[in-house]
Amino acid sequence: MFQRQELVRFQHCDPAGIVFYPRYVEMINATIEDWFAQAVGTDFAKIHGELKSAIPVVSLKIDFHAPSRLGERLDFNLAIEKLGSTSIKIHVSASAGGGVRLSALVTLVHISLEDYRPRPWPDAIRKSFAS
Repeated sequence: MFQRQELVRFQHCDPAGIVFYPRYVEMINATIEDWFAQAVGTDFAKIHGELKSAIPVVSLKIDFHAPSRLGERLDFNLAIEKLGSTSIKIHVSASAGGGVRLSALVTLVHISLEDYRPRPWPDAIRKSFAS
């Protein structure tokens, strides 16, 4: 399981002082991007540049369990739910103060930037998923 922390900043909050839900999507994406760079060993710059690939989100389901407020530190956890030949389903959750704030299922598909069609995961990336 991959973990990272996110400080809830003023920029994340709506006038009610809680995280505005689209900002959670940005935090989820940051968690996935950090996971690729730190745990998988291939960052988005390499994927989109040298590898001429992309990994768009094709499915996103989020359940919001409790609000998060300015100044809190959210603990994000990421785990692989299912690995396919060209896709991966990831579970991401965020918690603080002993309670879950959100849980999400994100499906990514590895595509070529030449024709935007699905391609099998490169061997090095697939091996990193398994470890």
